[in-house]
Amino acid sequence: MKFVCGPAGFQVQAADPAMPVVIYGQAEKGQVSVGGYTRHLIKKTHLEISPQAWDFLSIALSIVAADFSDLRAKSADGWTRTLELHIAVQDPVFWNAQARALEAALRFLTTDIWTFVFHSGGYGPPAQLQAFHPREDSVALLSGGMDSLIGTIDLVSQGRNPYAVSQIVRGDGQKQDDFAQSLELSRIGLNHVARSPGLQEPSQRARSIVFLAFGLAVATSLDRYHQGDRVPLYICENGFIAINPPLTVTRLGSLSTRTAHPEYLGRLQQIFDAAGINVQIQNPYALKTKGEMMAGCLNQHLLKQHAVTSTSCGRFQRFGYKHCGRCVPCQVRRASFMRWGEVRDSTPYVYDNLSIDTPQYGRFEDVRSVGMAVASAAQDGFDQWLGHSLFSPFIIDKNGYRRMLIQGLDELATLHSFYGLNE
Repeated sequence: MKFVCGPAGFQVQAADPAMPVVIYGQAEKGQVSVGGYTRHLIKKTHLEISPQAWDFLSIALSIVAADFSDLRAKSADGWTRTLELHIAVQDPVFWNAQARALEAALRFLTTDIWTFVFHSGGYGPPAQLQAFHPREDSVALLSGGMDSLIGTIDLVSQGRNPYAVSQIVRGDGQKQDDFAQSLELSRIGLNHVARSPGLQEPSQRARSIVFLAFGLAVATSLDRYHQGDRVPLYICENGFIAINPPLTVTRLGSLSTRTAHPEYLGRLQQIFDAAGINVQIQNPYALKTKGEMMAGCLNQHLLKQHAVTSTSCGRFQRFGYKHCGRCVPCQVRRASFMRWGEVRDSTPYVYDNLSIDTPQYGRFEDVRSVGMAVASAAQDGFDQWLGHSLFSPFIIDKNGYRRMLIQGLDELATLHSFYGLNE
């Protein structure tokens, strides 16, 4: 499917029909819109964003709009799509030189086939008559999830002063604000607000790129950045979910999310470096499980206060803003509470008792997949189960990742043993 993405009225000559995507504006009937309120919010805060970071934000918004609008069910294999995006930016020469690198990063993230063509005519960052350069020393993505909560707690405990950036998601906005206030952090909440005239693709494997783009934009507004220093951009995610090894042979590729995978983040870092964007993506928990993150959190009092209210579920909105209790992220969460042991997990799970032998509980696909992974590692050996999951030039400390993945699978095995699922 082809998309033409830019300000209202932006057009390119194309032989095939294309879906218009209006960035930072209101779409007409039959068009897609994205980021309509983002530009206004950033202008309102007086943050001075670098032009290249703003171009990346425009690109990320276009990617999310395309991912949102192109249904996987209509593809030849029911999953892999072919997407061609023509995007208006300020510096088309640079971005066309980076198109192949960006396509590779997105293909790794979503397993779709992406093509990018960049054109002049894109919006630049809002002009700020009274530019504000925040004094914070870094940026931390604060999602409302437990990992980003622990990450910001630890940063503050270590004497850092991060600027919290949130992607506003219905059901999480208040807790994002609560987390930031409890840590006395400045926070900005942004949202891509994509709207499509047709049905919406539910998988949306590329949506995380805009969260990172929000963080990148804010990082370039900091006083430290404008003084010429390199700014850390913290994406705090436990290593087990970041690698997300396929639990079974049927859960390959983008069926498991790769939002914080070191290869995806490493490919984007190379693009940022080529753009001269002096921001460094960091995940301090790449070699830790979620359980180890909880046990090692540097302010246990704050973690006990907020852990249960944090969000982990991959289907949180679908279940009325409740944790389902049975998806892989929920199982990792529940296993982590067991590993932590400091507070009883009082999260109100929709499917709480996994020992119930029905398709909704113990025989649900994700529960069975975890059980099969535990059994396969025990029977055939961990490395046989792990397969090629660590075969990436961006994964340097393979022994460290292997240790972490063994521990993560062991935490899940303990959860399943508690419910009698591996007997």
